[in-house]
Amino acid sequence: MNSFPQDSVCVVIGATGGIGSALLSALENNGTFKTVIGLSRSSFPALNLLEEFSIASCAEYIASVGVPRLIIDATGLLQRDGMQPEKSWRQLDPAHMKESFAINAIGPALLMKHLLPLLPREGKSVFATLSAKVGSIGDNHLGGWYSYRASKAALNQLVHTAAIELNRRQPEAICVALHPGTVQTSLSSPFSKTGLEVQTPSTAATRLLTVIDQLMPENSGQFLDYRGDFLPW
Repeated sequence: MNSFPQDSVCVVIGATGGIGSALLSALENNGTFKTVIGLSRSSFPALNLLEEFSIASCAEYIASVGVPRLIIDATGLLQRDGMQPEKSWRQLDPAHMKESFAINAIGPALLMKHLLPLLPREGKSVFATLSAKVGSIGDNHLGGWYSYRASKAALNQLVHTAAIELNRRQPEAICVALHPGTVQTSLSSPFSKTGLEVQTPSTAATRLLTVIDQLMPENSGQFLDYRGDFLPW
């Protein structure tokens, strides 16, 4: 991570998930950041995307530790007990849709609300949230997965909009949405297809951090994959 000032603070949200824990480990071993903070529902302080007060409390904690140069949001919801990606509009369920938007769009929006103001006014800093290629409207050729696609598309719009406001206040700060690819985690492994490149979490983390290290201010507001390639909205 040569593009960041030495001895700064970084934060990983969703640090107990498959990709989040790999990112946390990679950043702890990297040596660039003097403090690496991992936040999740089981951390102290705890961060729950469904409870804004916990996000605000964590923002206060981060500020007490130092000025963050890198914040990675590695949260996301694709499926859980009784909730699966929809293959048809006949399977649409308002409760499942609400949960998808709460975790994949509203939660990250609240993270931006409370954490973007913590980024420094000078020097490189990054807020990166994990989106998904299936959230691309232009790349959608198969249909299905209504709630996940729509919630990630909403996240992309939120990132792009926040980046415009961020630029007015902190022109060197970067706010991006990143597609990590298909990763061998509990989120995506049930839906991995033959022929897809399935990465280990550690490989995915390394690739994402490489992209983040190469980001420039002009990349703020963009939607990129784990190779650093642009994805259509």
